[in-house]
Amino acid sequence: MATKKLDLIPLYDWGMFTEPRPSVVAGPCSAESEEQVMETARGLKSFGINVFRAGIWKPRTHPGCFEGVGTEGLRWLQKVKKELGLKISTEVASEKHVFECLKFGVDLVWLGARTTANPFLVQEIADALKDTDIPVLVKNPVNPDLDLWIGALERLNRAGIKKLGVIHRGFSTFEKINYRNDPQWQVAIELRSRYPELPFFVDPSHMGGSKDYLEEISQRSLDLGFEGLMIESHCNPSCALSDAKQQLTPEELQDLLENKIKVRDADSDAPEWKENIDQLRAKIDIIDENILYALGSRMKISRQIGEYKKNNNIAILQASRWDAVLAKVIEKGNEYGLSEKFLKDVFNAIHEASVEAQK
Repeated sequence: MATKKLDLIPLYDWGMFTEPRPSVVAGPCSAESEEQVMETARGLKSFGINVFRAGIWKPRTHPGCFEGVGTEGLRWLQKVKKELGLKISTEVASEKHVFECLKFGVDLVWLGARTTANPFLVQEIADALKDTDIPVLVKNPVNPDLDLWIGALERLNRAGIKKLGVIHRGFSTFEKINYRNDPQWQVAIELRSRYPELPFFVDPSHMGGSKDYLEEISQRSLDLGFEGLMIESHCNPSCALSDAKQQLTPEELQDLLENKIKVRDADSDAPEWKENIDQLRAKIDIIDENILYALGSRMKISRQIGEYKKNNNIAILQASRWDAVLAKVIEKGNEYGLSEKFLKDVFNAIHEASVEAQK
């Protein structure tokens, strides 16, 4: 499917973010009390955070959990805006949420992963936001469905939302990993390659699920050239009513942003850099060409095998054979420093294409 161009206003023309990177949205997972909201906001403002976030309606998996304070929390955000001069933001999941946010002067809203996965809700929110000038960020859907993510952006853009960006928070997975959500950075990179002008935030809090991983995820997102971070911060995380393990105090967040992560240059005009990087990229180009030649040769043999199987009335898919091949590939790949996950992803894709070619 051809990529449809989005009509966008650049991030730094939104009136709430300024260079240099990263642009930061910070605040508690949930607004819990007026005191908690104000204390956290004061702490964040003290070192330059300009956009304050807090969950007002919390979509929880099971009923009976803390599901947010509701509209009353918007009054606390309004106080943050009035008394501290911060921009305020929250998540919306319905038309009603949008109308409440507009009534209380919320400056930015975002769609959560569950909402992005539901085109009906996205369209309802897009219709409610029509003819407004409010910026909207769209989190990736729960599963790594790039078209679903893009579809949500298209629906909002069609409604006239031009201050539009995304938040990468990772994807749900049944596999045992350190993080709460699987980053699958390749999905985010593919979206960036299709829409290089699209403002891109990363949510290390929800991706990691623990403050222990915030530094490495934040650094990775900056190394990939993404513009912003959305990080959860609470004046007393140990007492938080939701996601306590992944929230930093304002002081911890200041230390992370000012001392622990580093923004790298997008490019350099230094002659030595240009010469060396061009040489290395030329080597990559040659290797890529060799890979394509090898893949083409492999697919040609796969088609020959397919014909041979048909002539001898043999089933195309032979699981035991593939299991043995994959085990051998993983063992050999370890010698070259290649991870098992990477090898499985690559060779399962090759196998799938080979089976298709044998039909």
